[in-house]
Amino acid sequence: MIAIRPVYALAAAGFALAVGSAIILSEHRTAQAPLFKPATNPYPNGIYANGMVESAQSQGIDIALDPEVTGKVTQVLVREGEHVHAGQPLLALDDSIQRGTTRQLDAAAAAAVSQLAELHAQPRPETLAVAIAQAENAAATLKNAADTRAKQEHAFALDPRSVSRDTLDTARNTEAIAATAYKVARRNEELIRAGAWRFDIENQQHQAEAAAHAAEAAHATLDKFVLRSPRDGVVLAINATVGSSIAPAGVYDTRTQATLPVITFGTPQARMQVRAYVDEILVPRLPSGAMQAVMSLRGSDRRIALHYERVEPYLSPKIALSDQRLERVDLRVLPVIFTFAPPADMAVYSGQMVDIYISGKKP
Repeated sequence: MIAIRPVYALAAAGFALAVGSAIILSEHRTAQAPLFKPATNPYPNGIYANGMVESAQSQGIDIALDPEVTGKVTQVLVREGEHVHAGQPLLALDDSIQRGTTRQLDAAAAAAVSQLAELHAQPRPETLAVAIAQAENAAATLKNAADTRAKQEHAFALDPRSVSRDTLDTARNTEAIAATAYKVARRNEELIRAGAWRFDIENQQHQAEAAAHAAEAAHATLDKFVLRSPRDGVVLAINATVGSSIAPAGVYDTRTQATLPVITFGTPQARMQVRAYVDEILVPRLPSGAMQAVMSLRGSDRRIALHYERVEPYLSPKIALSDQRLERVDLRVLPVIFTFAPPADMAVYSGQMVDIYISGKKP
């Protein structure tokens, strides 16, 4: 039997592998058809721009609703996609502490008003009656002291030895003291009859007003523990749930580690707008005035004609589509706003990215 050397066996295996690879690689495979037709430029001098769908606004973008106070969510009263009316409650926060503070300030305001009414009602009849009685008692005491002093003086005039000088002086001093007490009693009666001093009334009036304003502010703050709809519209997104802690800055998202609006709010979806971000290099090619544009929805062959609304005449860094605020961005873009009617047979959502072509000037 002839022995085959290993080197020949390896060479034969390598040859067979090469022939097999050549056969396999020479086969022509048919390319798969794309899932959708990429957006094409319908204009001779069209300008491409990325865009983002929003609810139609006369100015600005979709509304970010955040509370004006910090607290824990106790109720979420609406759902995403729900149509709401102006002033309708959307969610509620724990207001137990603020409610107690409001009641306390309400009581303080009521007490201040009652004290003001008391000043206006003076003199109190019972207090005036006491003052009159005191004045009458002082008058009687003065008459008694005067009679005693007169008797002592008459006796002294008949016989100086019948009344001592000390007794006579005591009678005179007692009358003087009684006269002073009577004068004080009369002054006190006049003071009570005059009622409250006008400066006391004015001071209490200011205190009552201050207490009323404090209670009013407390009620206004209490009302802010309910987040309400600013206008008729649609709830686009809710980023908080019962138990979440939210603040005027928004709510912390544990997935993205970013701060998001508590509720994103938009207008009814009968008509929407798209914000096209035009590269600053292409801005000189934009026509002045109204522009023609079409929008392509990614994942479909559908094109939607756009109606020009306005240009925001301020170029900003291109971070609106990626939200990469920490990333260095050198490119700046010009926002151009168009509106459109959503097709009846296809859903279009706020926040959706689209491709836009704008009819431009010749370069």
